[in-house]
Amino acid sequence: MNLTEAEVVERLTEILGVNGVLHDPKDYGRYAQDWAGDQLGTPLAVVRPRDTAEVSKVVSLCHEYSIRMIAQGGNTGLVGGALPDIDYPELVISLERMTKIRRIDPLNFTMTVDSGCILEDIKNAALQVDCFFPLSLGAQGSCQIGGNIATNAGGVNVLRYGMMRQLVLGLEVVLPDGKIWNGMKGLYKDNRGYSLQQLFIGSEGTLGIVTGAVLKLSPRPEQIQTALLAVPSVEAAVRLYSLARSLCSDLLCAFELIPRQCMELAFEASPQLSDPLDTVYPNYVLLEVCATGGVDLAKMLECLTEKAMGSGEVIDGVLASSETQSKQLWQIRESMVEGQLLRGEHLRTDISVPISRMADCVEKATAAIRLISPESTTIAYGHIGDGNLHINVLPPAGSSKSEVSELLHRFEARIFEIVDDYDGSISAEHGIGRKKQAAFMARASESERALLAGIKAVFDPKGLMGAGRIFPPVDPS
Repeated sequence: MNLTEAEVVERLTEILGVNGVLHDPKDYGRYAQDWAGDQLGTPLAVVRPRDTAEVSKVVSLCHEYSIRMIAQGGNTGLVGGALPDIDYPELVISLERMTKIRRIDPLNFTMTVDSGCILEDIKNAALQVDCFFPLSLGAQGSCQIGGNIATNAGGVNVLRYGMMRQLVLGLEVVLPDGKIWNGMKGLYKDNRGYSLQQLFIGSEGTLGIVTGAVLKLSPRPEQIQTALLAVPSVEAAVRLYSLARSLCSDLLCAFELIPRQCMELAFEASPQLSDPLDTVYPNYVLLEVCATGGVDLAKMLECLTEKAMGSGEVIDGVLASSETQSKQLWQIRESMVEGQLLRGEHLRTDISVPISRMADCVEKATAAIRLISPESTTIAYGHIGDGNLHINVLPPAGSSKSEVSELLHRFEARIFEIVDDYDGSISAEHGIGRKKQAAFMARASESERALLAGIKAVFDPKGLMGAGRIFPPVDPS
């Protein structure tokens, strides 16, 4: 038996109350558009449960009546994974009211949270007990930890602390039939066969809805040193990274490549920023080292820069002399993404290749884009320390919408071909969602596709949860 839309809303209201259900299209705006301004369809309705039990009841109803559903966090994703479908009505399950920090255990270095907690709130709560949660993203003021887990978020501190997979010790998940899986042990060692937890991390809401997590904390860094160093080329930046890893070891927290074009975009987006150096250079590296204890980080960074300047990897630079100056340097890194948005529709990629081949990849991709469209601007930046590049392309100003669409398609296809040549990945940290589904499936072997489909079928045989994300949708009937 199928329910009408009115009957669905009525049943949901019985479960969540009037304030827990939005069914007027004028209330859908922020649930149907992501951070980049992308939009797809209009939700069947938006529900806002307050706890895991309510999520379970909503999902059980969807399972019973074959209603497609998608979990939504802060909507800061970049692959269309949390947006409602344009062709098929979906129920958006927003976790925004599930914001409890359930427990902090500083002796065990763990924090137990609801999945709707904002990342920045989690980081601040950790600092209050002299601990540190290291996930660091430009969207940390609005992204939710459940979404970070579902997409296996990365960010700028991956090279020292790892991605989200390394920062989760336990999960609580509502399965596609409404049952609750409780894996909230919070153990550092738990070697009991298959790790169900790891299946949910990075599954983009296709296998279950994360409602709670036990997060791994670290000691709060007592010292942080930040530097912006000018380098003559991407190849020099890679060599500098190798030297920094040797001299700074695991105290190296972040190592970001920033080309000059990105600096200019940052200044456009945030006019209050000033150029940290008097001379303009083609490329820069923003690096940070941090430590707890008696390590002399300032001397360590001084030694690194002296050696790098002596060998030619570094040609100029500035060391942040205060926390304020450090934040200003990082503001450049964050604002350059906003600057790209101000230029209009453009190609955003999120690739990874072996660190030793990054310079070659950038050179080859830049040349390939130039052949397709000499007037387009290619900018390659990202996390040198973990092989993650964002090779983005700004189409020529004044291009029509159809011209831009065609160009972006050709740019992406060519860049992905180059990534294949380097045995890399078309998605380093953003996930697959909808936008990369075709490219992902085209590159998956027959055996890989069979295994992935088998996992999906075990957890969600009706294909109701996150339909059309990662995998092509199945008929729920």
